[in-house]
Amino acid sequence: MTLWWIGNAILLLVVFPVVVALLNRVLAAVERIRWAADDILADGVRLAGRLEPVPELLATTDATVAQVATGATRYAGSVATLLPSAPEREGTP
Repeated sequence: MTLWWIGNAILLLVVFPVVVALLNRVLAAVERIRWAADDILADGVRLAGRLEPVPELLATTDATVAQVATGATRYAGSVATLLPSAPEREGTP
C-alpha cells in the first residue's frame, strides 16, 4: 500500500506537471496557427473584393493590344515599302 501512495505522489508531482506543460505548448501553437489562418482568411476576402474588376480590365487590355497590333502592322508595311528588297541590297557595296 505504501508503494501505491509513492506511485501516486510521483504521478502527481512529476508526470502530471510535465503533461500539463507539453499540453500548454501544443495549445499555444494551435492558437498561433488559428490566428494565422484567420489573418489569411481576412486577407483572402479582401483580395477577392479587389479582383472583381479584373475581367473588365482584361477586356480593355485586349482592345488596346488589338489597336497596337493594327498600328504595328501598318507601320511594318510602310517600312517594308521604303526598304529595298534583299536581292537589291546584295548588289550594292
